[in-house]
Amino acid sequence: MASQGGSSRKSMSLSNSSVGGRKKAENGGPDTIRRSFSASRTLGLTGERTVKRLRLSKALTVPESTTVQEACRRMAARRVDALLLTDSNALLCGILTDKDIATRVIARQLNLEETPVSKVMTRNPTFVLSDTLAVEALQKMVQGKFRHLPVVENGEVIALLDIAKCLYDAIARMERAAEKGKAIAAAVEGVEKHWGASVSGPNTFIETLRERMFKPSLSTIIAEKTKIVTISPTDTVLMATKKMLELRMSSAVVTVENKPRGILT
Repeated sequence: MASQGGSSRKSMSLSNSSVGGRKKAENGGPDTIRRSFSASRTLGLTGERTVKRLRLSKALTVPESTTVQEACRRMAARRVDALLLTDSNALLCGILTDKDIATRVIARQLNLEETPVSKVMTRNPTFVLSDTLAVEALQKMVQGKFRHLPVVENGEVIALLDIAKCLYDAIARMERAAEKGKAIAAAVEGVEKHWGASVSGPNTFIETLRERMFKPSLSTIIAEKTKIVTISPTDTVLMATKKMLELRMSSAVVTVENKPRGILT
């Protein structure tokens, strides 16, 4: 549900190149992802794995004159949550995501049949090259606070990268690194025993190191005051999207007597 935007534009068609920047934040927990990314760097996971090796899917592209309703129909048919838009000169000019549809169309009660995507899309999306390191693409999305990133190869847009693919790749590599980290754990244990013989009381540094590296939990990556949109099963979709827009969130938890019963994204 990303939103990209920028103050400057360098034109790019599906056979040329363009650049822009994003402004809007996207749900998916930028702070949470940033912590996970920092952890991957700490564990030395910034290897030579490129974006092209992430099993990319071809980007869905339509003219900016397309109506929101038609764009939604095509997204549903392709089972994607974002598409790219081109202008009359076949230049890449924007991106439309499910979050844009929820917060810029539904929440504002625009007419889906009459509203062209050009009025609600985010212009000038940032992009990466196919040979960009996956971890760099992840960093770009985290820093820009968005989730979708066009991938360009030989001047042509070949795919639309979702942050989930970068995260899954990073997590998988972290898990493999953890398997290889038993020797490190043993070393930490040895140091702890050695320090314990000469230092009275618990060693805060060693305990913190052990907790951070070998006992990760959700509390280490979720902010204490995380905003949550809660709705009732009887609330309308309009009401839900307005709440999501107000808190700048892209999901809402459906609750009954304060117990989760579903999620709307």
